[in-house]
Amino acid sequence: MKAPRALARFNKRVTNPIQSTYAPHLAPWAVITHVGRKSGQTYRTPVVGFRSGSTFAVVLFYGPESDWVRNVRSAGSATITRRGRDLTWSNLRVVPADTAGLPRAARTLGGAARPVLVGDLS
Repeated sequence: MKAPRALARFNKRVTNPIQSTYAPHLAPWAVITHVGRKSGQTYRTPVVGFRSGSTFAVVLFYGPESDWVRNVRSAGSATITRRGRDLTWSNLRVVPADTAGLPRAARTLGGAARPVLVGDLS
């Protein structure tokens, strides 16, 4: 089940600016830097993500139609800042949370109903 869009709008305007101060430094948070598909503007979106080896996964609480998800999928890659390090996130795909090979925390948090955006770090 997706979270309500009203909550997404609130988080975008209120919660995300606060989280952006600590998310690039404190796991499991991270900041995804991406470029708008239409505007060309650079955005920084805080997320909760999980890493296993070179795989990084974000549970999509608002679904795969969220702007930031559409932006990174359209671009084919994004930059993830986590624990103070910038990494390239590529080979992006949306999969069910019960997909084998996902980080365990992503499978648990996603449950059976939520999709996960997963990609490779380099």
